[in-house]
Amino acid sequence: MKSNALDRILETPQLARLVPQLLPEVLHRVIDSCGLEDCAELVALATPAQLSAVFDLDLWRPAEPGLDEQFDADRFGVWLEVMLECGAEVAAEKLAGVDADLTTTAFAQYVRVFDPASLLPAAQSDDEEMPKPGTSRDGISCEIGGYLVVARRGEAWDAIVSLLTALEAGHSSCFHRVMAGCRTLSNSTPEADLPDLLPHHEQVMFDLSFEREQRREQQGYVSPPQARAFLQMSRHVRQGQEAAGPANPVARAYFRAMEPAAASDPAALQSANAVAISGLIDLLVDAGVLPQQPRALLDGPQGTAPRLARIHAQMRFAAEHDEHAYSLRTQELAYLANTLLSGCPVQTRPFTAREAWDAAVATCNLGLENWPQPLPDDFLVSRDLVPVFQIGWTVLHEDVCMYAAAELIDVLTRVRCGDREVQAGLDALRREMADERRGGTPWRARNALDVLMFLDMPAWAALAGLIDECPVIHAGVAARRGSPTRSVSASAFDFISENSQVAAVREFMQSLPETLSDAG
Repeated sequence: MKSNALDRILETPQLARLVPQLLPEVLHRVIDSCGLEDCAELVALATPAQLSAVFDLDLWRPAEPGLDEQFDADRFGVWLEVMLECGAEVAAEKLAGVDADLTTTAFAQYVRVFDPASLLPAAQSDDEEMPKPGTSRDGISCEIGGYLVVARRGEAWDAIVSLLTALEAGHSSCFHRVMAGCRTLSNSTPEADLPDLLPHHEQVMFDLSFEREQRREQQGYVSPPQARAFLQMSRHVRQGQEAAGPANPVARAYFRAMEPAAASDPAALQSANAVAISGLIDLLVDAGVLPQQPRALLDGPQGTAPRLARIHAQMRFAAEHDEHAYSLRTQELAYLANTLLSGCPVQTRPFTAREAWDAAVATCNLGLENWPQPLPDDFLVSRDLVPVFQIGWTVLHEDVCMYAAAELIDVLTRVRCGDREVQAGLDALRREMADERRGGTPWRARNALDVLMFLDMPAWAALAGLIDECPVIHAGVAARRGSPTRSVSASAFDFISENSQVAAVREFMQSLPETLSDAG
């Protein structure tokens, strides 16, 4: 499937002219979907500016969903090897156009750099054992452009040597800046009399991360710390205060920092070749590389009492009567989706871009349904979606997640199992769930829920979906006791968007004592 999609992309007419005009987000989506190792031809056509932006997206990853993103040195090594498939000179030219601080910091994860003269015994420091030419911890080193380059790690060594050699030959100023930076990082040691200062290499990485976050904020992204702070504050909105209270300070700071600008839809490309670019975007959507872009809810589902009816109706009214308000609401939905992407997992994994959008829309619909005053048709013309989302997010936290955790704790005090090991697991689950619920984070006891798989698989899957940072209603909620199906797909869930689903959660939890008692 991926190979077929990439083949179709590479067969696009005038590809060499179109690729440099793609938004970096689109190019990154192609690389992420088709595999970096297979995308050397596309990388060869990308501009240094595109690669810089793609690096911001691709080289920083969280250890777990919602945690701060860290620089991924292994991924940088893969990029070097892919870029070299274009030829060392071409790769060096592209790298020379990328931010030198990023290049320096990335190379420093792989090599140490010294002046050969510093290897003389008289110049050797007391606390640093200098390597001899031709040796290193991994037995790898060489001289390039008057510098001794010593491997910190063996991976990507050949690619690094080839690129540094090509940089020295064709882009001397960039080469010496990178080497001087690597040399500084190689020789840096913490100041003994300033213990509170970060070591130099950690300070450089911190600065690099900070600068990246600033760039991404200007482009509409939300950093994980900001996203977590916003979502945490949004779990405790008191109904009645949202209408008159101030906007969420995290969201307010985000919108203040954003430059007026660019559309959030990756297909909104401005260029002289808009028709050709549009054709390439259509191909990417058709090939499944890009998701079908949501059209801001203008075409809602048909039928009696369709789910998401409130948000569809409100957005449609805004689009028909106030284009500016409609544009603002769309930007707010993009912000809310980005907070979920950056600050919250779903079912212990990161959201996909489409899932984050769907979850934001569903939560806003739930917020509209629980808004304390009747809603006029023009509600979203004059009101923003952030407090609406917060109402929905609070309902999800209190009436779904916290409620389900409390009911489960009560059930576990009464359920008894003949298997001693299973009973011990149930007792441990009850204690851990009670501790985490007191802290407002019952999802942290998720691993302890696994004991319920021995009793009832659909019930376990349903509870794992309900007791989560972003609660979802799983197919297990609809599973009935005595059903021949005793397992369900982990992906079989819906985002909760209306009170009828909350009522279904309560019905399920009320039936749980009988379900687990019979299973035990």
